[in-house]
Amino acid sequence: MKKWLIVASVLIVGCILIIGGSSIMAKYETNRYAVDESYISVSIAANAADILFAPSESGDTYVICNEPKDTKCHISVNDSILSIWFADTRNWYERIANIFHTPKITVYLPQGEYGSLAIMSDTGDINIPDNFSFESIDISESTGDVTVCASVLNTAKIKATTGDISVKGISAGVLDLSVSTGRIIVSDVICAGSVSASVTTGKTDLANISCKNLISSGSTGDITLHNVIAEEKFTIKRSTGDIKFNNSDASEIFAETDTGDITGNILSDKIFIAETDTGDIDVPKTTIGGKCELSTSTGDIRITTTN
Repeated sequence: MKKWLIVASVLIVGCILIIGGSSIMAKYETNRYAVDESYISVSIAANAADILFAPSESGDTYVICNEPKDTKCHISVNDSILSIWFADTRNWYERIANIFHTPKITVYLPQGEYGSLAIMSDTGDINIPDNFSFESIDISESTGDVTVCASVLNTAKIKATTGDISVKGISAGVLDLSVSTGRIIVSDVICAGSVSASVTTGKTDLANISCKNLISSGSTGDITLHNVIAEEKFTIKRSTGDIKFNNSDASEIFAETDTGDITGNILSDKIFIAETDTGDIDVPKTTIGGKCELSTSTGDIRITTTN
């Protein structure tokens, strides 16, 4: 037992020394890359970096990279696409320093409208402010938070494995959001088509949204709708989690959870079809309006209407 304790202690000390040594050896520098060619769309791929967009006060396009000294950002323009590629090629023990210092890519663009924006990232946060608009957005993130405040003419598709997705103050054609482990927050959005929010584990908070349809699915986590108005339909499914309506409405509503309550208030009369295996049901006995079908296996159903 003593021998094993000594071995374990040596391994722990060794790991600490590696981490400490890597932190000391990891040298970072800030480089500026000018973009002189014209472009319409933007594409970014990075395996470990925070990605930020910012308005260029000079009207020029340039990229500021805070990066490891021996790892450079690659930038090119082809077929009207500004491509930015960053790969941290250091050994794993050198990259441990990223625990304390994450590379950062800041893209400075003139304010205005652009074509497509595509971002693929393994690790790092992504932030797109309201200074820009795009024809389409396609973001794929493994680990990190994504914040989008830029409007999208067509489809904004944002997918994260681990991290939060936040979309605020935009207009969009279609909004397609999905996260495995994390939270989806959408507020102050006007969407001509459907808003789709899918989670495996995590909460979904939707507020001040106007759309054609709302579609949300999830395994574990509550969903809250505050002032969400859909022209056609709400379709909400949860395995475990509460479904809460607050001053929200659609022509038709379908909400189902296996374990959880369905509560709140909607804005117009409906024909209610409510079912629970274990729990109480309290819904208006109205006989006009669209269909409102509510179902839970274990939980209460309590809904009021505000005319």
